[in-house]
Amino acid sequence: MQGVPEQFDHPQDRAQFRRPAHRAGIELYRAHIVRHTFEPHTHEAYGLGAIESGVERFRYRGSDHLAPPQSRVMMNPDVLHTGRAETEGGWRYRMAYIDADVVEAVTGSRAWWFPEAVHHDAARAHRITAVLDAMWRAEEPLAFDSLLSQLLDGFADQVAKQGATRHASPRFAPVVEYLRAHMDRRLTLEELASVADLSPFHFLRAFREHHHVTPQQMLMAMRLFEAKRRLAAGEAPAQVAVAVGLSDQAHLTRAFASRYGVTPARYRAQLRR
Repeated sequence: MQGVPEQFDHPQDRAQFRRPAHRAGIELYRAHIVRHTFEPHTHEAYGLGAIESGVERFRYRGSDHLAPPQSRVMMNPDVLHTGRAETEGGWRYRMAYIDADVVEAVTGSRAWWFPEAVHHDAARAHRITAVLDAMWRAEEPLAFDSLLSQLLDGFADQVAKQGATRHASPRFAPVVEYLRAHMDRRLTLEELASVADLSPFHFLRAFREHHHVTPQQMLMAMRLFEAKRRLAAGEAPAQVAVAVGLSDQAHLTRAFASRYGVTPARYRAQLRR
């Protein structure tokens, strides 16, 4: 079945990705997930979409959220999240993952920030679904870019008002950058704690309290996002596994599918279509 990775446990689970050849920094995604549970992962881009049917439960910024049918979903860049079905038949949804610089170029506004992850509005969610479907089918670059503008217009009402600030932690910013710079290595708790100038387990508690994930979970999310970037650029899965610090290609395949719903090989094949 097209779009279904080999290791999905349920035959109805499917996920597909697509990137426009003319416009970097954008990835389209559509899926119907029944049994699969997504491990914590990040897209390091705005995640904007809508639920077509069913209900999704996901963990985001330390809280559980339910996204019912005909609701818009809005995720800020570089925020880890999970995902699983809350309803028996799973949930069907479409998303666009858009880099921050693309959002700024299209809208003319800097530093969008969504204070809420889910907003139920049937009419607007229906329009978002229609636009995402049209973007998926668009063959001409001009048509795609026009739809991209419409898509972002459809989320502008949920952007935080002027003066709203995102949650930042200057103490842990160097740790996050250290993780990103050394994702190909086996890191220790003591090593990361020294970057934050804290004792190891004090650091671990404080990091979890702020980011709602462990340093290892964040590291794996970074590794898999970097793997996705390298696969999209045409690198072979075996090379990618080594580059991002995973033990081998089998490890990459398991970890990649648990977070994105497709195998690395199938992800590459989808982007080539």
